[in-house]
Amino acid sequence: MELLLLSNGKATECQGLLGWARERVQTLLARKQVKRILLIPYAVIRSDWDARANELGESLGGEAISIHQFDDPVDAIQQAEAIFISGGNTWRLNQLLHENGLVVPIQRAVRERGVPYVGWSAGCNVATPSIRTTNDMPVCNAAVLPALGLFPLQINPHYLDASISGHMGETRDERLAEFCAINPSEHVVALREASLLQISGESSGDTLEYWSARGEGFKIFKHGEATQECRDASPLAALTAFRPHG
Repeated sequence: MELLLLSNGKATECQGLLGWARERVQTLLARKQVKRILLIPYAVIRSDWDARANELGESLGGEAISIHQFDDPVDAIQQAEAIFISGGNTWRLNQLLHENGLVVPIQRAVRERGVPYVGWSAGCNVATPSIRTTNDMPVCNAAVLPALGLFPLQINPHYLDASISGHMGETRDERLAEFCAINPSEHVVALREASLLQISGESSGDTLEYWSARGEGFKIFKHGEATQECRDASPLAALTAFRPHG
C-alpha cells in the first residue's frame, strides 16, 4: 500500500495546502507516475469543493479534480491514479463515503491496485478502522462509525497536549484515556500538527515511517499502560504488520 496520513492540511511553516509535507507528497506522486489527483472533499462543509481541488493542485503543482464532477463516483475511484481525502468534518465525510458506496472501491483501489491514498485530518481519521477518535462534532444524523480500515490502529489527528489557561473541560489526554478505558484492547496514535505516518509498498512488504516537520514526536495510548512518547515508527511497527522504514 501507499498511504500518507497527515495530522493536518496547513501549517504556519509553509504556505499552501499540504505545504509542510509538499516534498513527500510530490515524491510519492512522481514515484507512482500520477498525472491527476482525485480529491474527495466530502468533509468540507462551508467551502466550495472545486476551490479546494484547485487549491490542492496549485499547491502541489499538478492537476486535481473533485469527485463530485463525475457522474459515477464509484467509477471515478476505479479509474483514479491517486486518491486524496480532504480535512473537514469527519462525520459528514464518513457518512457520504458510505452513502455513495465508496468504502469497498477505495479499499480495493489502495490494497489491490496500489493507488496512493493521501488523507489529512478527517481524511486521516477515515483511513483507520473507525472514526471514534475524531475531534469533530457529529453534525449529521446518519452518523456511521466504521471507516476504511486501511491503517489498523485508531488515530487522533491535531493532537494537542498543551495546557490552555481557563479551560475547565477534559484535556485531550483525558478524552483519549476515556476511549481506551471503554475499548481496552485498542491503541490510539496521537499525531501532533505537521506530522504524518507514511506506509510504502516494497517487494519485501509494506514499511512504516513517522515524520514531523517540527521534529516532534507522537504518543501511543493504551488502557492500563503508560502513555508512550515516540519519535520513530518502531513501536507502531510492533503493533502492526508493517516493518519500520530504513
